[in-house]
Amino acid sequence: MATQTERAVLVRAAGVLPWRVQDGRLQFALVHRPRYNDWSWPKGKLERGEEWALAATRETLEETGLEVRLGPPLPTSWYGLGTKDGRPQLKQVRYWAGTVCGGSGALEHEIDEVTWLDAAQARERLSYRRDREQLDAATEAHSEGLLDTWTLLIVRHAVAVGRGSWKGPDPQRPLTPVGARRADRLVALLHAYRPQHLLTSPSLRCTDTLAHYSAYSGLPLTERRGLSEEGYAEGPAKAVKHLRKVVERGEGTALCTHGPVLPDLLGHLAGQAPDGHGARMLTRLARNGLDKGEVLAVQIAGTGDGARVVDVERHRPSS
Repeated sequence: MATQTERAVLVRAAGVLPWRVQDGRLQFALVHRPRYNDWSWPKGKLERGEEWALAATRETLEETGLEVRLGPPLPTSWYGLGTKDGRPQLKQVRYWAGTVCGGSGALEHEIDEVTWLDAAQARERLSYRRDREQLDAATEAHSEGLLDTWTLLIVRHAVAVGRGSWKGPDPQRPLTPVGARRADRLVALLHAYRPQHLLTSPSLRCTDTLAHYSAYSGLPLTERRGLSEEGYAEGPAKAVKHLRKVVERGEGTALCTHGPVLPDLLGHLAGQAPDGHGARMLTRLARNGLDKGEVLAVQIAGTGDGARVVDVERHRPSS
């Protein structure tokens, strides 16, 4: 059994492959670090208590001056960093493809150059072989029409006051302090995906879960009774009908609802996922449910009946 001294220290980091299509050619943004004289993807360590997706967009903004919207996740890198205080260090870097949606392009002190290169040029310029794995995955996704996605964020409302201790109408049950803290933390997480629409059950525990992000982003909350427990009980088909309209529109959307409504929504999405990890996850979650306050980031290519689920990621509340 490994001793405490032998056990590796895990260093967590996150990054983005900013991409664009310029004159019909797929290009990626690389950064140069003068301290190491190397070319790599924008990335950096997670701050204490920070979520992976937020760290990825924050570090990209700090290093490149570019604001990005997260798209499909890309392969994770693992590599050693030598030892610290007599213990080996192992670095884990999670990556996403990212669409540039703003920013000044101003550089910080650790980066002295950002350059856009096509895939072949980027492969030659990258200093580390491990960074080519993300490049190859993004390039392959683009060739299959699966890099340019929009994100459906399925949100289960945060923790609310229990039914047994609430005397008023059930739809008016508020969030607990724990639930309110989760709603506040969701602001940064949702912003990493830049939804354009906020769709919610009218129940207070759902509207309050998205209210902080609504205030931050300026996006209005659109309430749909069919996403509530009461509306679902009256007409179960209404929830999937609302989901179909979202998929037909094909624009980033955060949709907040309740545990009993989720199986139908996730089951419908599973039907638009090819056989593989995404379909299995959606089917399993349709059966087992999401945590309260959890966000399921579903990357979708295309719209309507031609929509295809590309990837599915869980963002669970920390315990």
